[in-house]
Amino acid sequence: MQLTVKNKTRYIILTCCLFIGLLLIICCDWIVSNNAKDRLFANVEDIPYNKVGLLLATSPITPQGIHNYYFDYRIEATTELYRNGKIDYIIASGGDYSFRPNGYNELTSIRDSLTAYGIPDSVIILDYEGTRTLNSIVKAKEVYQLNRLTIISQDFHNARAIYLADKNGVDAIAYNAETPDILKARLKNRLREYLARVKMFIDLATNKKPHFGST
Repeated sequence: MQLTVKNKTRYIILTCCLFIGLLLIICCDWIVSNNAKDRLFANVEDIPYNKVGLLLATSPITPQGIHNYYFDYRIEATTELYRNGKIDYIIASGGDYSFRPNGYNELTSIRDSLTAYGIPDSVIILDYEGTRTLNSIVKAKEVYQLNRLTIISQDFHNARAIYLADKNGVDAIAYNAETPDILKARLKNRLREYLARVKMFIDLATNKKPHFGST
């Protein structure tokens, strides 16, 4: 059945929108990745010293009730930095989602895990307003008065955090926690990251600012 002129026009418009959307995602992803080049470290011996490490939180259990290895590897990466004298203090930035099904208080989980590895509680700062990466970065600058820091998360997340740090006047490097070798989780998080990078540029374009309560 032949397409009518009206349907052809709709098809062309839809195709163009999809192409532009895909191009936008690719461009945002490339800009963020290229910007972080040479500032992402996977070897603790290579990464420079910063007084403070900013650990971007995640829950030890996924919303589906499955053990979250992303959490484990971020804890191990933070511990590695501290034990090797690459950071002196740790800001754990996340939220309390214990009211949700399978939800956890991310920061008490992080604190308990870090102290179990021998890191003193006195060097751990819990930031409950880090519910977005933007919040975590801006609060590090505006509230904790940090001009330099080491970000700790998986590589794809670190690259976006570094871009946000640049835009907010923070000289940041990042230490890459290991990414779990779980194909489904890798694909899910990578797809989510593509969209998160686009959203980041929208937030920057609209000058979106986080709001902080009392600290």
